[in-house]
Amino acid sequence: MWVSRRVGDAGMPASPLEPAGSLAGMTAGPAASARSLMTKVDGPVHYLDMGGPADGPLLIGVHGLGGSHLNWSAVGPLLSVHSRVLALDLVGHGLTPTGTRTADIEGHRRLLSGFLGALGGTPAILIGNSMGGLVAALQAAKEPDSVAGLILIDPALPTLRIGLVHPRAIVNFLVCAVPGLGEGYLAQRRRRMTAEQSVRRTLDVCCVDASRIPAEVVEAHLALAARQDRVESEAAYLRSARSLSSVMARPGRAADRLDHLSQPTLLLQGARDILVTLAAARRLSRAHPSWRFEVAPDIGHTPMLEAPAWTGAIIDDWLAHEGASASVSASVSAQVSAQVSAPGSDSASGSGSGGSLVPG
Repeated sequence: MWVSRRVGDAGMPASPLEPAGSLAGMTAGPAASARSLMTKVDGPVHYLDMGGPADGPLLIGVHGLGGSHLNWSAVGPLLSVHSRVLALDLVGHGLTPTGTRTADIEGHRRLLSGFLGALGGTPAILIGNSMGGLVAALQAAKEPDSVAGLILIDPALPTLRIGLVHPRAIVNFLVCAVPGLGEGYLAQRRRRMTAEQSVRRTLDVCCVDASRIPAEVVEAHLALAARQDRVESEAAYLRSARSLSSVMARPGRAADRLDHLSQPTLLLQGARDILVTLAAARRLSRAHPSWRFEVAPDIGHTPMLEAPAWTGAIIDDWLAHEGASASVSASVSAQVSAQVSAPGSDSASGSGSGGSLVPG
């Protein structure tokens, strides 16, 4: 049985929500407060419900390496004008503990698959950034019926032609690849950097100008970092980074799977991203001419944080045009599920079969 629960101030589940239905209880409109919720996929999974119209397409944000649900908190309110927006935390990231799961690429994909399954069969449009773009694309390739469309933002997708790589990315690859080196580096960083300093450094790497990120979003990132267990979260980061590096170093199998993606796809890229280069994005776009490709000038690795208005406007336009079929697919099934699980129905009252996630 799938159960969603609100997360209290201490990050622990409070009152249980209905263990049935799909999206019937979602808040409406971008002005509604985002809600921090928990469900179970082989262990606790945290996600953020940012609301949106009940008949809008379902968008699910999938963050990148070392990120969290908060990576979508700048663009989420803009998207929730026309869409229903959720953002989950992957294994060992944000407020989702590692538990018995594995924080590698396949472990993240399995968590995402379970999360989608908990929606009661509603195909979703996945918005993936960096590593989250890879996880989202692999999910779309492995279980295509669960994904109506893809929005890939500076995605870390494997390619048989690597091209030029920024020195920082090379150093990160080497640190992650050598046993013991990554653990030692992270332990040393914990000793010489506070959680706040680490967050600010990461944002500086991911942005051309981190001061463009809304102040309240930065503060939320700092507050989350202050409450996390750094040893546990950094262990998950390292496991994820090594897995990602392995996929990128031996791209053949994954690249072949991704070559056959059939879902409508929007590819967004920051022109000055030093982690996933513009040249790599252009090669990806040429390999997939049916994808819409947009570049944000003077923006880095996380356009949804650094340029949320631009990102939101492009996504909304894509949903209305090239991604219209995906928008319909991610809306119609959700409406059917919402009707089935409406208050007073057998499913919502708990006498049905259950097995669905309720952002209630």
